[in-house]
Amino acid sequence: MGEITLVRHGQANSSATTEAGYDMLTELGHQQAEWLGHWIHAHDGPFDAVFAGSLRRQQETVSGMGFTDVTTDPRLNEIAYYNLTAEMEAKGLAKRESPDDFATHFPATLTAWQDGKITGSERYADFTARVAGVLAEAAQPGKRVLCVTSGGIIARAVADILHLDIAKMAQIALPILNTSVHRIHVTPHGPILAVFNSAPHLDHADRLAARTYY
Repeated sequence: MGEITLVRHGQANSSATTEAGYDMLTELGHQQAEWLGHWIHAHDGPFDAVFAGSLRRQQETVSGMGFTDVTTDPRLNEIAYYNLTAEMEAKGLAKRESPDDFATHFPATLTAWQDGKITGSERYADFTARVAGVLAEAAQPGKRVLCVTSGGIIARAVADILHLDIAKMAQIALPILNTSVHRIHVTPHGPILAVFNSAPHLDHADRLAARTYY
């Protein structure tokens, strides 16, 4: 049996209003990545391959975790959410006021994207295809593969395995913690979701405030 371990990046600049402005770890985000790296190297087994998206926050996270032999794969890059929200507002569909309205704005945005009302920087069908493609390649029998990515990619992966619709996919994405760990077992009968949203490196009384969603 193989295994894919998906890790979400550390806390990024959620006060930003553009993709470029968001794409950097905060001081806490760097600390989260370092804590996770310490936990993984102390408690987990070795990985046969390590992949990360090309976004700055993903690269900073995998580096902070202590991995140096990393293959960069842009298919692990996040949904360009700020581009989509800008298009939503421009078309009068919905306006994002602050990070706190993510719980309502994100599902509406994904639904509009799937329905073709907005296109962003890639079509929804192209997004789902690239996520399915990179995970299919990572699903190597007998191999352990680590992928440092983002919440939207993790939610799409879970939705594929559990056959969830777009509304349920959005619900899956909302509680995903920064630097959370998710595991998929690779079996002859297909992928099995084994762990979702684990954060053992943050399971300390003095780190409760370090458990962030954005």
